[in-house]
Amino acid sequence: MTTQPAALPSALPPVVPKALGKSSTLRRWALRAGVPVLLVVGVTIGVLRYRAAHPKPLVHYETGSVDLGPIAAKVTATGAVSALVTVSVGSQVSGRIATLAVDFGSHVKKGQVIATIDPSLLRAGVDQASANFASAKAGVETARAHDLLADRNYKRATELAATGLATKADLDAADGALGSAVAEGAAARAGVAQTLAALDQAKLNLTYATIVSPISGVVISRSVDVGQTVAAALQAPTLFTIAEDLTRMQVDTNVAESDVGKIKAGMPVTFTVEAYPQRVLQGVVRQVRDNAQTLQNVVTYDAVVDVDNTEGLLKPGMTASVTFTYATRGDVLRLPNAAVRFKPDTRTLAIMSRGTTPRAALKANERTLWVMRGETAVPESIRIGLSDGSDTEVLAGQVRKGDRVVVEATLTAAGVKKAP
Repeated sequence: MTTQPAALPSALPPVVPKALGKSSTLRRWALRAGVPVLLVVGVTIGVLRYRAAHPKPLVHYETGSVDLGPIAAKVTATGAVSALVTVSVGSQVSGRIATLAVDFGSHVKKGQVIATIDPSLLRAGVDQASANFASAKAGVETARAHDLLADRNYKRATELAATGLATKADLDAADGALGSAVAEGAAARAGVAQTLAALDQAKLNLTYATIVSPISGVVISRSVDVGQTVAAALQAPTLFTIAEDLTRMQVDTNVAESDVGKIKAGMPVTFTVEAYPQRVLQGVVRQVRDNAQTLQNVVTYDAVVDVDNTEGLLKPGMTASVTFTYATRGDVLRLPNAAVRFKPDTRTLAIMSRGTTPRAALKANERTLWVMRGETAVPESIRIGLSDGSDTEVLAGQVRKGDRVVVEATLTAAGVKKAP
């Protein structure tokens, strides 16, 4: 029996030397491990180069710009709107309100009857005064009769004493009676004058029961109702308040003593009221009163502003926010007020002023301004002029239109580490 050899496969895998297989695996491993390392190294080098070219700022600046524009120097104050003439109408006599002829908002004329007080008691007072006057006149007649009788008795006693039929005592008694009669007559006549004056006063009080308007105007307040009793014993009670002319009004403003020197008569004024916040109203300063008002150690003065109220927008008692414009400039170099007020703290100043020290001695109208020169803030001394509350005029200094000025500066994390 013959044994056949096994068939060989048609293709055999190539025989790779052992040394050659290990080298290929190492190359593949090196490539896989080296590429990320190279990337990390490259990124690190790039970051280091970028940080070297762009170091972290030590101070963060907020800036504003220098530009050209108008400046209007202003003083602001608050005040109250009131009529030019306001009269409180009262009662000079006591009594019950009988009628009211006007009400809130009524237009009245001078001399117009606006209320009456019940005249019953006042008429009774007139009648009583009339009776007293009549009685006093009768007393005068009685005194005259007594005087006539005393005079006759005195003459008779004188004649009798001359013939010896009357004694000296009788003559003295007659003389005394005559003197008493004369005095009684004088007292009676004085009583007539007194009662006449009381009668005139009673009649005058009766006329006061009719209350008339002392001026032409508008009733802005009524304090009584029909049937209410008013007492005028100590002071006249106020019944009505009448404003003379509401088409012309005034604003009494409270101007601080530090600003009152800037306010002059004739100065134009603008103001707003809460009822019309979008409406800017016009006025003119009439006078600055010398009477100072002190409230919580704050001294203010009343600057009176005349206002045309033809449109009838304003009402007495409204609160006005007033702006006095005391100086204007046309097209001037100006910068934000915050830049003028900016003053860095000690640590920030130590970083900002490296190599440059701000000038210490400044005049009253000079300020130190920090101007951005590239990425660095440089101190510059400037001379300032007017300010309108948001911008300040630059009169002199090393600043130009378009310059960026520092309004706020804070240390960054890097700056905090380097600050002393």
